[in-house]
Amino acid sequence: MSDIHVSDILRRPVITEKNTRLTELGQYTFEVAPGANKIMIKDAVERIFNVDVVAVNVLNVKHKKRRVMRARNFRVFGRESGWKKAIVTLAPGQTIDIFGDI
Repeated sequence: MSDIHVSDILRRPVITEKNTRLTELGQYTFEVAPGANKIMIKDAVERIFNVDVVAVNVLNVKHKKRRVMRARNFRVFGRESGWKKAIVTLAPGQTIDIFGDI
């Protein structure tokens, strides 16, 4: 494959209200390495969580501009870097315990 190790592909789970609702449908969202493709993401999830992956959808989240207020108008100060996320659909009846024992 590539020079990216399996443990480096998945960076963190993305936990929002929408993604929490998607877990009921068997879909989980992760921030992934920018160089990872669908095949690499599927292999990493199957190895790390010991589940069967049915589908992987990948999105590139664009950067966001950061502004600072200066005397009645906004001036662009910088930007937040963009990132890549993957929505992984598992086989029916399988789950991933993202929260652990919280």
